Amino acid sequence: MTDDGDAALTPRFWVALCLTGVATGLVGAALMALLFRVESTAFGYTHGEFQAGVQAASGVRRMTSLLLAGVFGGVAWYLLRRYTPGKKSEVDDVLWSRSGNLSFRRSLGNSLISEVVIGMGASLGREAAPKTMGAVSGGLVGRWFGLSPAQQRLLIACGGGAGLACVYNVPLGGAFFTAEILLGSVSIATILPALACTGIATATAWVYLPNQFTYVGVPEYALTASLVVWTLVAGPILGIAAAVYIRLIGWISHHRLAGLPSLCAPLVAFAVLGVAGLAYPQLFGNGKDMAHDVFLGRGDLMLLLALAVLKPIVTALCLASGASGGLFTPVLSSGAVFGAYLGALWSHWWPGTPLGAYAMVGAAAMIGCAMQAPISGLALVLELTHSSFSLMVPMIFATVVATALVRYLDGYSIYSARLPASSRSEAASHPEATAEF
Repeated sequence: MTDDGDAALTPRFWVALCLTGVATGLVGAALMALLFRVESTAFGYTHGEFQAGVQAASGVRRMTSLLLAGVFGGVAWYLLRRYTPGKKSEVDDVLWSRSGNLSFRRSLGNSLISEVVIGMGASLGREAAPKTMGAVSGGLVGRWFGLSPAQQRLLIACGGGAGLACVYNVPLGGAFFTAEILLGSVSIATILPALACTGIATATAWVYLPNQFTYVGVPEYALTASLVVWTLVAGPILGIAAAVYIRLIGWISHHRLAGLPSLCAPLVAFAVLGVAGLAYPQLFGNGKDMAHDVFLGRGDLMLLLALAVLKPIVTALCLASGASGGLFTPVLSSGAVFGAYLGALWSHWWPGTPLGAYAMVGAAAMIGCAMQAPISGLALVLELTHSSFSLMVPMIFATVVATALVRYLDGYSIYSARLPASSRSEAASHPEATAEF
């Protein structure tokens, strides 16, 4: 219980951790300020939710925003990759393979481009940029403090988890994300620094971001027998859907366009998204407002089915074009609408459970099994909504069944499926990761 392992939790390390938390919180707040500014400029609204702003914008403005995002993203990513060849900006790749370095220039450029195109409507998660820059901050601080390679690796992981935590105001879920996903070890030696870093980063980000949970107003849904039985039926269905999604992400990640074709690919992909978004504006952006609506019990059967099918497709299309972004909220929102759809069908046979309760369970099960991190998935959904703790048992049932099924089928996650094949072979060699300019 008192063994720190390879990464000794020395006083020097704790000072470096505090600085990493502060830096990550400031960077996360700055990236969200950029995102919000781009969103309001692109769709012409000054207050309210992103989805409401998109719906109020004309069809021409929606298409124009995405076409411009395609042109900008295609050129910017092409130039970035051309002038930073061989540099890495994927936190998971560097941590899991323990090879290579996080490039500051590549990571910063990728993060800024990503936030701009997401703000203009691309169907990708906004958490990838603060996660990356939080990890870069940890690597740089670790080098400046002369920490050991193992301590630097722990600091990089803590910075990455803190980046996710501070932009969603989820310090507990971010700490579990650090330990369970980035480090693969939930122990006192990992969870303690992870908690400290996510707490500091989240509090620091309050200089700009609001101190409130992400999905406000979600009712405290009551537990019903219908919901408990439904989880045992829906769990395998959600697991199969997640496995298909993960395999699609993996295939796309290994066959995405490179070179000159990548200049035009984002324009084509975002144009397809724009056409679909004329009928379903909920597809724009990371899907946060789409999930919020269904958590509140909104949506008819056909709308839920359309969103459950289209959101994964347009997100995969954006990734296939060479665009970079996160998958956390797109996957969570897909699980929410798919869970609500399955629940709506179930209610015809066994009524009595609100639609939002099915969405909560679906979101937890989908994100937990897709990340192959059930504890993180449950903690994040509960912390994002601050609601429905009474649904903990059915959420656990569905998450366990879905995660076990995905693990049995192939064991990949939305993060590991995106790793280059070479990183898997490099993982055995265990050279340590740092950050570099």
